[in-house]
Amino acid sequence: VVCEDYIMKMDESMDTFLKREELKKYQSYSNVATQILKTQSVRLQELKDQGYFEDFRHMEFHHILAELYNEQGRSERIKNFPFPRQYASTALWLTFVFCALVPFALIGIFSALSPLLFWLCPFVSALIIWVFFLMEKIGDYSENPFEGTYNDVPITSIARGIEIDLREMLDDGNIPEPLAHKNGFLL
Repeated sequence: VVCEDYIMKMDESMDTFLKREELKKYQSYSNVATQILKTQSVRLQELKDQGYFEDFRHMEFHHILAELYNEQGRSERIKNFPFPRQYASTALWLTFVFCALVPFALIGIFSALSPLLFWLCPFVSALIIWVFFLMEKIGDYSENPFEGTYNDVPITSIARGIEIDLREMLDDGNIPEPLAHKNGFLL
C-alpha cells in the first residue's frame, strides 16, 4: 500500500521548485520529468541565444540534460519493469512441494534418534515450513522496492540527501533537513 503522505509530500516538494500553473501544465503529460527536461533544454537555448554562455558551455549543458534524461529512463525501467510472473509462481509452487516433503524427510531422522523425539517431528516440521513461507512472503514484498511503502528502498530519503548536497554546493541558504524516521521506518 502506497502511503498517501508520500504522494502529498511529493506534490508539496514540487511546489518549491515550480509554479502551481506550470506544475498543472506538466501533469497533463504522461511523463512529467521528460517535459521538465524539455523545458530546461528550451530555456538553455534561449540563454545561449541571449549570449549568457558560449557554444562549448551550451553543448556541455545539453550533455548534462541528455545524461539526466538517460538516467531518468533507466530509473523508470527499473521501477516499472514487471517482475516475471513465472519466477514468483514457480518459487511459490517449489516452496509448497518442499514444505510438503519436509515432514517425511524428518520422520526418518527423528525416529532413528529416539522414539520420544519422534513426537517432536511435527513441531520442527512446522517451524521449518513457517521459515520457508516467511522467506517466500519476504520475496513477494521485495519484488517492487520503489513503491513508497515502509519496506521499500528509502528513495525519498536518498533523494533528499542528494538535494541537500547540491544545495550546499550552491551555497543555498534554504537547505532542508534530512528526512526523519517515521514509526521506525525511513521513506
